[in-house]
Amino acid sequence: MITTGTRSAPERVRRLRRTRAASNCDHSYGVIHPIKNIETSMHPLQTTDLSRSYGKFQALLPTDLALRSGQIALLSGPNGAGKTTLLLCLSGLLRPSTGAVAIDGHDLYAQEKEAKRQLAFVPDVPRFYTELTAWEHLYFIAQAHQVGDGFDQKAERLLREFGLWDARDLYPHNYSRGMRLKLGLLVSFIRPFKVLLLDEPTSALDVESVGLLVERLKGLRQSGASILLSSHDPQLAKDLADRTLRIRNGAVEEA
Repeated sequence: MITTGTRSAPERVRRLRRTRAASNCDHSYGVIHPIKNIETSMHPLQTTDLSRSYGKFQALLPTDLALRSGQIALLSGPNGAGKTTLLLCLSGLLRPSTGAVAIDGHDLYAQEKEAKRQLAFVPDVPRFYTELTAWEHLYFIAQAHQVGDGFDQKAERLLREFGLWDARDLYPHNYSRGMRLKLGLLVSFIRPFKVLLLDEPTSALDVESVGLLVERLKGLRQSGASILLSSHDPQLAKDLADRTLRIRNGAVEEA
């Protein structure tokens, strides 16, 4: 019997796993231009000539970007500058108009399964399965990434750390916006990754939770993760960033 703590894993978790497995099919992305001579140990995240247009409007100009292992880069820029577009292209949720993305040496569009195994993304407004509680979300993701050993202890530690333990059996739609953002972060922290993308991760967090997040990201950096986050907060850049990038009118440059 599959269990989560003292509770049996509900049938809806097992059913969701079967549905996800059945829908895990290849997608056609047209012409692929793989990145050559990838140094995966040094640069778990690399892009070449990455751009995105919406009709005649070019939201993201051609961009070459590489993040080293153990590096935190902060992306800033005015509203509508292209931050979210860049992160969506890097996450695989938005197909770029040109270029390629490599995650740990795997082309994100030609080797999607292998690339996404090492990639975690938390959008500014995380979305959740309506039929799963917070605890079940963590359990489902841990099982999907084959890290079920020690799950109960790790999940409890994360939930207590970010103040969600007492609300673990609630559905995310009953959470406040800040609680949903915390759960989105925990869903990424419960699983292994080499690249972490965060879109405005502190936008709905209280001061104490921001401090907790900063310390956890520092720990992830020390363990070798490559982290790219967008933010308007100059203090966050001061506390975390090894490297700052700025985007304006779709153009990414070193700040």
